[in-house]
Amino acid sequence: MVRSMIPTYFRDDLPELHVSTLHSSSLLLQKNFDGVFGAETIERFLITSYDEFAGRLSNDTYLPMFAERFARERLTALARVEGKSDDHRPVVLFLCTHNAGRSQMALGFFNAMAGDRAVAWSGGSEPGNAVNHVAVAAMAEVGIDISGEFPKPWTDEIVRAADVVITMGCGDACPIFPGKRYEDWQVPDPAGLGIDDVRRIRDDIKRRVESLLVQIAAPVR
Repeated sequence: MVRSMIPTYFRDDLPELHVSTLHSSSLLLQKNFDGVFGAETIERFLITSYDEFAGRLSNDTYLPMFAERFARERLTALARVEGKSDDHRPVVLFLCTHNAGRSQMALGFFNAMAGDRAVAWSGGSEPGNAVNHVAVAAMAEVGIDISGEFPKPWTDEIVRAADVVITMGCGDACPIFPGKRYEDWQVPDPAGLGIDDVRRIRDDIKRRVESLLVQIAAPVR
């Protein structure tokens, strides 16, 4: 694809293959958010999402894919905040420090248990470079695959769109917005722990997610 055909948001310093993929992602997002956001907003969210991961991922093969997924999440959140969405399902945001263990396990359980009755996102105050491999293994033992997830930050629009914010160890760095329901889960960080310890953390998180789903009227399926 000729670069002159690519929107100016996709800078000259980006790898040619990534530019082509990002352009395709932009067109797809424009189709998905037609009538909600214009091309300029979508391209801006896409490239800022790309930049978020470009500075810290050692393997950039999946950078454009991560950027598209994160941009989609952010645009979905912004549509809710601005009253442009007719999706009224409850939204839960799981936050921890690195978005590599606890919040990813919670997200995995939530999605598996809630199905399409509720929405969940996750983020970290200091996102890591990859999801904890022991957490991935522990979740796989109970039939939940989180290997395709990736650490990402929280953003203002995502926090503002959430009905419930669950924090796990991010302390003062966790965002506080008036009118949100907050819960702090005292769950150990699985970083550096063996599989037996992580299994106990996993099972604790499962119980908490089950209780949360009952509270938000999205019972376990």
